[in-house]
Amino acid sequence: MREGFLNGVIDMHLHAGPSVADRYVDGAEMMQLAKRAGYRGFVIKDHYFPTMMSAQITEKHLNNTTGIRVFGGIALNNSVGLFNLNALDAAYGMGAKFVWMPTVSSKRHIDEHKGHFPGSGSMTVEENPVYYLDDNGALVPNVVKVLEFVAKRPDLILSTGHGSVAEIDALLHRAVQMKVDKIVVNHPHFLIGATMDDIERWANLGAYIELNSGVFTEVSHTGVVPHSVIRDILNVVPMEKIVVDSDFGQMKNGDPIVHHAQFLDVLLNEIGLSEAQVSLMAKETPAKLLGI
Repeated sequence: MREGFLNGVIDMHLHAGPSVADRYVDGAEMMQLAKRAGYRGFVIKDHYFPTMMSAQITEKHLNNTTGIRVFGGIALNNSVGLFNLNALDAAYGMGAKFVWMPTVSSKRHIDEHKGHFPGSGSMTVEENPVYYLDDNGALVPNVVKVLEFVAKRPDLILSTGHGSVAEIDALLHRAVQMKVDKIVVNHPHFLIGATMDDIERWANLGAYIELNSGVFTEVSHTGVVPHSVIRDILNVVPMEKIVVDSDFGQMKNGDPIVHHAQFLDVLLNEIGLSEAQVSLMAKETPAKLLGI
């Protein structure tokens, strides 16, 4: 990594504890790593519990004079009552920046894992698989209510979670129609099953496409996606519509900053992007979405 290049990085997808699963860092430990690296901020994500509390305490008491920002959000899984407007309203009132559509409760996620998901940690109650389209392919009413809530709050970022291509497609079309301002498609190249045509279509609708280091081989111990996919995505999505983040935090993957830095090196040295191009995707666009 070129000296000083991590200065200003904002990781919008980080699995820091506390969590039901073992995580390599909690919010406080991540703050210490972020200080040394020169990060500008990070977003704590958890599949089962809202993360605004750990984010706010970490930022308030541990950033000293660094000004590092820490954000949280809520994932609409079974553990919070799915498309529960009361939970979403409370989360927003406590400063949530992200609303993630179902992840671990998604039928797509459950079908793809075909057994125990390591990120479920100590959870013992079986998930009820969620598929949020009706028999006609339309969004179920409770999802539309979620979109109505988000559309009225332009500082909220809607993220697509682990749904299927059909669900995400319907979600994006309706969200755009309802003028939801900020939409991020989570790792369409991993787990979701999206084609490059799907990814291009979603970017053309106005969504930001997530390119996360944690799914790529040679960077992540759990990575399964070849680096060639990076070029494929860059060929169909303008760089200003791409967000580069990590999705790290798993115990097996180790230090999330070390491995995210390796991915940025891949973009610079293997893919051949300029520092300005990588900075746009890893620093400037995340800052714009988070309003900092």
